[in-house]
Amino acid sequence: MVWVNRVRRRVRLFALFSLLIAVTAIATAGLVTERETGTHDPYSLECLPFHPPSSVAALNRMVATYRSVPGFVGADVGADVTLQDERSIWVFGDTIRTPDFEGQRFVRNSMLLLRRTGCSSVVIPADHGAVIPDRADGVGYWPMDLAAVHRDGYDLVGVTLQRVHTTGAGIFDFEILGPALALFRVPVGRTPELLFVRDLGKDDPDPERPMWGAAVETNGDDLYLYGTSRPRDNSTFGWSLRVARVRILDLLDHRKWRYWDGAHWQLRPGRAAALIPAIGGVSEVLSVFQRNGSWYAVSKRDEFLGTDLVIWKAPAPTGPFVASAPLAKIPSNSEGGLLRYMPLAHPDLLPAVDSVVVSYSRNVADLQRLLKDPDLYRPRFLQVPLP
Repeated sequence: MVWVNRVRRRVRLFALFSLLIAVTAIATAGLVTERETGTHDPYSLECLPFHPPSSVAALNRMVATYRSVPGFVGADVGADVTLQDERSIWVFGDTIRTPDFEGQRFVRNSMLLLRRTGCSSVVIPADHGAVIPDRADGVGYWPMDLAAVHRDGYDLVGVTLQRVHTTGAGIFDFEILGPALALFRVPVGRTPELLFVRDLGKDDPDPERPMWGAAVETNGDDLYLYGTSRPRDNSTFGWSLRVARVRILDLLDHRKWRYWDGAHWQLRPGRAAALIPAIGGVSEVLSVFQRNGSWYAVSKRDEFLGTDLVIWKAPAPTGPFVASAPLAKIPSNSEGGLLRYMPLAHPDLLPAVDSVVVSYSRNVADLQRLLKDPDLYRPRFLQVPLP
């Protein structure tokens, strides 16, 4: 729900979308499972007033006062990209809808369209479910990032995803099974059409296996995939950070991946060095970006049970990453059940030379409370200095 003036991020997203197209072109049987969906013929709900914010304070006021509509009441932090017709398309994770909504009240993902003319709309598929539908076995998809390539009369929008499996009724009863990709076609002035969804790799919830792609950054033709992992015995609350490198067009050929072992790029993933240890480590999903020759990893130390928003700075994508002093306190409240988690950097949102805008998600542990007061389930933005 933010109007972003971004040039550098659009370049990065274009590179990321090139990656998605490469994945689509060179996917091989056994590594990629594809579900062709055809068009979903979605439509938009009522048009709501929208005015681009010019400050972090205005941004937070807009998020806090955004009027609920049947298809969108509260959700995790979204990601966005601008289309050729100057609309902005946003995708969100777990999304709550109003009790009188004719369809699923809770979905794994959702989408908004924002127009420069001051209008925002919710995109709803024909079945009134998630914009990217669940698999037949109930596994859903959480969006991570997206990018657009302009074509004559339409845009192709690619979305990177996490596969998520529900294991119980509690808010923490889920498993992350691996990454996936979705591709949308968006005709000029019209609503998006979902073309396909593709799962990458086999389902595997083991947290000791690095979740490559928890953060992604490009540098020329090279793609850096940061992976997060932690011991499966839950002995730590943070996640360690590792990095792999591959040329974009070689993404699906794991024989060409190289893993940083602390001194060299080498072939064995098991020898990938921890750039940041799990003890006092990062969130499972974070942001890594580069600016003026330095690399920054933005996250919350020790995730849900931690308190400190920290930026780790490095001279190269391989580190060494040195943690800043805490830049903000964003603790969860165990007594009140308030959760603050997954801070993400927005380097080109209200850009400044020596600072960065960061958003973090807010939630509550009590699902019934959340359904009664979904305004608790909206992001918060702040601006913090770069170390």
